[in-house]
Amino acid sequence: MSTPEASPPSLYAAREPIFPRRVKGAFRTAKWWIMAITLGIYYITPWLRWDRGPNLPDQAVLVDLANRRFFFFMIEIWPHEFYFVAGLLIMAGLGLFLFTSAAGRVWCGYACPQTVWTDLFILVERWVEGDRNARIRLHRQKWDAEKIRKRAVKWTAWFLIGLATGGAWVFYFTDAPTLLVDLVTGNAHPVAYTTMLILTLTTFAFGGFAREQICIYACPWPRIQAAMMDEDTITIAYREWRGEPRGKQTVEGNGDCIDCMACVNVCPMGIDIRNGQQLACITCGLCIDACNDVMDKIGKPRDLIGYVALTDEARERGGQPPRSIWSHILRPRTVLYTVLWAGVGIGLVVALFLRAEIDVSVTPVRNPVYVTLSDGTIRNTYDLRLRNQHGEERWFDISVSAPVPLDVAVEGVEAQRILVPANETAQVRVYITAAPGSPAATAGITDIQIWVADEGTPAQPSSDRVQKNTVFNGTGAK
Repeated sequence: MSTPEASPPSLYAAREPIFPRRVKGAFRTAKWWIMAITLGIYYITPWLRWDRGPNLPDQAVLVDLANRRFFFFMIEIWPHEFYFVAGLLIMAGLGLFLFTSAAGRVWCGYACPQTVWTDLFILVERWVEGDRNARIRLHRQKWDAEKIRKRAVKWTAWFLIGLATGGAWVFYFTDAPTLLVDLVTGNAHPVAYTTMLILTLTTFAFGGFAREQICIYACPWPRIQAAMMDEDTITIAYREWRGEPRGKQTVEGNGDCIDCMACVNVCPMGIDIRNGQQLACITCGLCIDACNDVMDKIGKPRDLIGYVALTDEARERGGQPPRSIWSHILRPRTVLYTVLWAGVGIGLVVALFLRAEIDVSVTPVRNPVYVTLSDGTIRNTYDLRLRNQHGEERWFDISVSAPVPLDVAVEGVEAQRILVPANETAQVRVYITAAPGSPAATAGITDIQIWVADEGTPAQPSSDRVQKNTVFNGTGAK
């Protein structure tokens, strides 16, 4: 009789809750400061004011979707200037590559929003339920009045943090004080309430329950980071040549590691760094703080767990000191990332200061290509979009330059000038004509330039001019 085949092992593993223990040290202090600064920037920025004049919003940072503009203090970005946003995203990517190649996943361990909000949620959890052992006991405890009370308080605090997170986000897209009143009185747009609800629930779930699952399974960066790292990358590692074999210090031949599990108990990802570098490690440094505290108590040298590069392993095993940090950081890969990052940044700054406060787009009307008037004059038609990026209305003069004489006229006005309101775009139709029998009238295509000049104001005359290249079609055009 044949035996039934064994069922294949399940690929699903239930999540084991992680209860990090409180720890003190340099890296934990750095994380507290970074959390306070980043959360402060996120929550406070929409309330900062910046005077731009009577015709512009006074919110310092505003994504004005209704008027298709982005304000960042003294900088105003229009839709046609989206390359500034693209440049900033490129700089952010290059910066991430730079820091990862130099020091591993420092972004994940210190400044990633998932890490920052998870730290905040764990802090609230510790205030309500106690430190690690108390939280483990409460987790295993049956549901009674104490457990219900503590969980209700904790979840309420988490929900309020999520609500503040979603509220702060929508404040970036409209005037924050006005929106706050509308939200409280129930007069805000449904999109605002929907966005707040989604961000509240996702913050509540990701920071309160998913935590390390987001970093391990949802985030692609752990799988990409390997391409950014090499043997000179400084990352967190266990110096097993010092620590092994583990055990009591009273036993001769044992290493410095007493197998106290302090490094595991403080890890927010629940891993054992002594098993080597792992995908789940976010390089937060809390295991270093915990291990250094134990080393201080037993009178052993610090940094049994610490930041170390793979190339230093052989040196330290031989009793030599590691190379300097700068020798690891300043290498061709990081220098290349730095040069690229700085190049993009310098290019954006130069483009920002060289850009004109006026912009024009020219669209020749191709149906028909040209018109022959009753006196034989050849006329071409062009649609111009004039964008006034000033805070006050401006008169724009329109002219044409060409190797042959041409006349220009603006539809609906007597002179070749038009008034464009502040921070708005005006569309005008321009007619350019060539006299009968002139070179431009009989030629096929004549290259021309349409110029738009800003007259400025009586108190502040302007010399800004922009031009667009186009063509004038004569009777010889096919």
